[in-house]
Amino acid sequence: MQLPILVDASSRRSLQEQIVDQVRELILAGKLSSGSPLPASRSLARDLRISRNTVLGAYQRLGEEGFLETREQIGTFVAPRVHAEGPRQPLPEPDRSIRPDRALLARRLKFESHGHRVLSPDGPLAYDFWIGQVDPRLFPVRAWRSLLMKMLRTPSEQLCRYGDPQGLPALRAAIAKYIGGARGIACDPARIIVTNGIQEGLSLLAQLLVRPGTDVVVEDPCYRGASSVFASHGAHLCPVPVDADGIDPSALPASAALAYITPSHQYPLGSTLSLDRRQALLEWSHRCGAYLVEDDYDSDFYHGRAPLPALKSQDSEDHVVYLGTFSKSLGAGLRLGYMVVPEQLLEPALSAKALLNNCQPWLEQAALAEFIGDGGFAHHLRRLRRTCEARCEHLRAAIAHYFPQSRITGTQSGMHLLATLSPDMPDAASLERAARRHGVGIYSVTSSNARLFDPIHHHALRNSLLFGYAALNETEISEALLRVRRAAAELQAA
Repeated sequence: MQLPILVDASSRRSLQEQIVDQVRELILAGKLSSGSPLPASRSLARDLRISRNTVLGAYQRLGEEGFLETREQIGTFVAPRVHAEGPRQPLPEPDRSIRPDRALLARRLKFESHGHRVLSPDGPLAYDFWIGQVDPRLFPVRAWRSLLMKMLRTPSEQLCRYGDPQGLPALRAAIAKYIGGARGIACDPARIIVTNGIQEGLSLLAQLLVRPGTDVVVEDPCYRGASSVFASHGAHLCPVPVDADGIDPSALPASAALAYITPSHQYPLGSTLSLDRRQALLEWSHRCGAYLVEDDYDSDFYHGRAPLPALKSQDSEDHVVYLGTFSKSLGAGLRLGYMVVPEQLLEPALSAKALLNNCQPWLEQAALAEFIGDGGFAHHLRRLRRTCEARCEHLRAAIAHYFPQSRITGTQSGMHLLATLSPDMPDAASLERAARRHGVGIYSVTSSNARLFDPIHHHALRNSLLFGYAALNETEISEALLRVRRAAAELQAA
């Protein structure tokens, strides 16, 4: 450990006194806490280029004052209870004539905050239907540990040098091969950028394409993480309604620079964009010279049928930015996502990425590239799909049992569904609050707890609830729905 102290040989105060004063100040200011080790006397003397005896004398004085204690053959440490007992000498009073201009400081702030949270709300919950939450019990721990150990057996050069901001070439090649077969996207790995999840991709796009006043189309309701990042760059959000067939292309403004969409499984309502509307979106993009941002956040999960190809697979004019992630198929803690960018955006995006961070961590990228390449990822996905499909079906049956007249949508893909309760049931927001009192997290689209959705025009979703089912097994889903039914009965009886 090195201490941030300076000594001046030309000062009238002795070197020993200067060391004593500065170490004492570090302790009293709480910068050196009780029990913190101090550098060995030889080390500090070498750093300050002074005699070791001078340092020993300073340590001895501080020990006599009760600030330090020496443990034989171990070292010198800040004494316990120094802060509790208070300073041995009064601290100098601050100059009250100098006051910071807080209004001036506030005007320096460029960023405009828009609430966004991806963590589950605070408070103990026995069962949580949090949207996008994966089941940690299904993470391939043994396979992943083996891959990490294999990577660490290689020479350590990759861990000790900066990598390519665009991402590890081996991972970009593996991603290109995967999305070619799984999503129908013919892609050169050179057009892929590895990101810190989809959120970083959205931030990069906002930095490249959004100026104050830029018209940006978002779905209504939409993912708050997207609407917030565009708004924070000064975008004028243009909400476009969503129905059972996805976003309505006829309502798209010609002035927009880009449109953010979730065509595979609309977030949060769960609809899939129809083929006709996909074509209409592409035609709008070509006609207006606007980019389409395709967030394919949970496209790895289709239930009971083959998935539709990604919108990017039909992009003959190279106007679609494709965003993908491994947060749902593996885990959000890995922070691994990717974007496929149009050729004209590639160089600006790479420059912006390099300024944002020099590179993603090498170890996780290398392990994931190997995991995809050796077939482990495909095996894991097959198991995960079967599990999610079974949980989805069980949840649908449980909702139908406890809330018989409910309308359930969004079950054909993804990891969550939308349940619209019958008109005689309590409104969704009230039932959400009541369910939390029973230890269950469910979420209305206008939820103040979730802060994940942005219902800009507040659709007629008063009785609609969102259930993420990937993190709960069938037994947990049954128990949770029983508690929700009890909560609803209490509200009806009140």
